[in-house]
Amino acid sequence: MGRGRLFFLCISLALLSGCAPGGSAAETGGDARIPEEKLIAITFDDGPRRETTERLLDGLEERDVRATFFLIGRQIEGNEDLVERMQAEGHQVGSHTWSHTRLTGVSADTLRQEVGRTEEALEDLLGPGSYWLRPPYGAVDAADRDLIQTPMIKWSIDPRDWEKLDTAQVTAAVLKAAAPNQIILLHDIYPTSVDAALAVVDALQGEGYRFVTVAELLEANGIQPAAGVLYCSGDP
Repeated sequence: MGRGRLFFLCISLALLSGCAPGGSAAETGGDARIPEEKLIAITFDDGPRRETTERLLDGLEERDVRATFFLIGRQIEGNEDLVERMQAEGHQVGSHTWSHTRLTGVSADTLRQEVGRTEEALEDLLGPGSYWLRPPYGAVDAADRDLIQTPMIKWSIDPRDWEKLDTAQVTAAVLKAAAPNQIILLHDIYPTSVDAALAVVDALQGEGYRFVTVAELLEANGIQPAAGVLYCSGDP
């Protein structure tokens, strides 16, 4: 399957999963635009983990790349320096709940605790801010979205790195699907995923792509992210 067909497949699946189209007037203020640059966002879930996240940060710094990290709250303790480094080096830091709990079919209290506890930990460490949420498995009940006080981010490129655990296969899957304004999902807790991420960065930078945070990707496309809305890409 060619890169174009894979790209449209990713977008179709994103729309079926409840993601907001980036270019709706309510979210863009009627001023959506397509950047002249080839922008793409690479994101990492389930960290931080000392052995792998630190090496990833080193590699991103060497390549002058900004990424987005969605952190599991209970893993922040003991890795505070890594989280502070993410912020200091220009990466976007967000929440992946406290304990990677699926947010579908849970009580409102559970949702508030899973999200709120992680936000509190991040604010205590990094200061006040808007720590965007990536719901585990990319899902949250529509009826509960009003409880979410930040934008939510899914993805449009998922190489299933957690399943493959193979650097070459993960790299190839991402590169086949890569297209401007897309959001790549990887996990910085696997050595193979770290290797694949850096290989993807090298290849796409060679094709003229610039890696930006998710917030920068949406802003570049004139998208004004709204609390409780799920976004899968930066497409206007």
